[in-house]
Amino acid sequence: ELKDLNSSMTTPEMAKEVEVLRKDCASYTEKLERIKSATNHVTPEEKEKVCREQQLYRREWRRRKRMATELLDAILEGYPKSKKQFFEEVGIETDEEHGVALPAAV
Repeated sequence: ELKDLNSSMTTPEMAKEVEVLRKDCASYTEKLERIKSATNHVTPEEKEKVCREQQLYRREWRRRKRMATELLDAILEGYPKSKKQFFEEVGIETDEEHGVALPAAV
């Protein structure tokens, strides 16, 4: 029992803790109200526009990557060295080297 009493908080400590928690709760409530009353929400039309643009950019990225790959494959047909060596000599950096991936469709 003595161990439990020694490890428990005193009344002033509890009062301080309760006050801190009330302040946190008040700030979170205020933040929630600001979020709920925000007038800068995205409209469905704006969201649709952004989604269409993203699809356009994804399509263009895929098309350009495919064209570059086909062009490099054509060059490499008669090239005596490996693809990796060719990329190093010319200074080509690939998406895979940098961990870049095509964003997922929305």
